[in-house]
Amino acid sequence: MTNKAILLVEDHPDDEELTMRALKKNNIKNEVVVARDGVEALEYLFGTGAHAGRDLTQMPQIILLDLKLPKIDGLEVLRRLRADDRTKFLPVVVLTSSKEEQDIVKSYQLGANSYVRKPVDFQEFSQAVQNLGLYWLILNESAPERV
Repeated sequence: MTNKAILLVEDHPDDEELTMRALKKNNIKNEVVVARDGVEALEYLFGTGAHAGRDLTQMPQIILLDLKLPKIDGLEVLRRLRADDRTKFLPVVVLTSSKEEQDIVKSYQLGANSYVRKPVDFQEFSQAVQNLGLYWLILNESAPERV
C-alpha cells in the first residue's frame, strides 16, 4: 500500500515547521502537502486554481486543519468538505491553538473527526503528532474510495 499524502492546512510558518519536524522525528514518511490558507486548501482538494488538473482520485489520507486561517477560515473549509461527495468522508483533524468552546462544538457539528489543541512545548507537540500519525495513518480504516 502506498503512503497517501497528508494535507496540512496551516498559515503560521513556525507551526508548519514544528509540524514538519515532529512528523520527521516520528518517522512519518507520507508526503505532506501544505496549504497556507483556506482557499489554497480547497483548490488542492477540488483541483481548481493553482491545482487545476490535479488527479482527484489521489486524496489525502488525513487533513490537519487549523481554524484561524486567512481568506477562508478552517470552519468554512470543513463545511465545504463535508458538503461535497468527493471529500465528505476524508478524515479531518482540527489541529489548532484555539481553546474556545464554540470552536470545538462547531468543529464537531461540521463533521470534524477529531479536535486537538496544539501543545506549546515541542516534546508534547511531537508526542501529539506521533499519536495522530499512529492512529490516523496506521490504525484507522478509511472509508472506501467510492461509498
